[in-house]
Amino acid sequence: MSEIVTLEVKDNVGFVKLNRPEKYNALSVEMFQKIIEVGEKVMQDPSIRVVVMHGEGKGFCAGLDFANFQKMADKERGVNLFERGTNTPANMAQQVAYIWKQVPVPVIAALHGVAYGGGLQIALGADIRLAAPNTTMSVMEIKWGLVPDMSATQTLCDLVRLDVAKELLFTGRIVDAAEAAELGLVTRVCEDPLAEASKLALEIAGRSPDAISKGKQLLEEAWRAGAASGLQLEETLQRAIIGKGNQIEAVMANFEKRPPVFEDRES
Repeated sequence: MSEIVTLEVKDNVGFVKLNRPEKYNALSVEMFQKIIEVGEKVMQDPSIRVVVMHGEGKGFCAGLDFANFQKMADKERGVNLFERGTNTPANMAQQVAYIWKQVPVPVIAALHGVAYGGGLQIALGADIRLAAPNTTMSVMEIKWGLVPDMSATQTLCDLVRLDVAKELLFTGRIVDAAEAAELGLVTRVCEDPLAEASKLALEIAGRSPDAISKGKQLLEEAWRAGAASGLQLEETLQRAIIGKGNQIEAVMANFEKRPPVFEDRES
């Protein structure tokens, strides 16, 4: 039986694949567990410098598998999705998406087909979202009488205006890729998002992994911070990398007009 979530590392790029195509990669109990497990593997592997996340089959992720819902809700037979883990403010349901903000490397989501409900929230946890023209998206929880509870409060606020977020939440309406780009839900629309994501990932992987990792940390922690804390974090992170091996290699490679050879980031 195939793994429902896979991780393949090639050229310092970690390819994370949702692999339940017969269900449009709808989220089962096992997928919740496996996605978090793969995210933790990425955190622990310093050779991974960037992640590309995509879905197998006709869509990225159709959201929650409601045939599996009772099992999720039943603590006796299933898993308590509201249980909070260690070293994270998120519960299990939230961590499936929030972990991609926590991993110390850029995450690029390649979207096609559908990204509904929990599937959209996972995509929103990525740093960059590339979408095929045929992609449709929805904050679909309202259809089932629910609120979006997979870290949407920590992702939508960085992407769209409050009134836009409210309209999407209140209606659950489906938006196409072009409108999603206009609203800020996706970074850009492209014909082959997986190919574009792979190309972008290789470009990022060729940069200093220390600068990339610290750069993500800087923007995640300082984007909505006050001036004092934001400016202090800039200095703190710069001090951590300046004059170190990878920063020196970046300078030397530029001066010598050659491709840089970087060491893996500090885990």
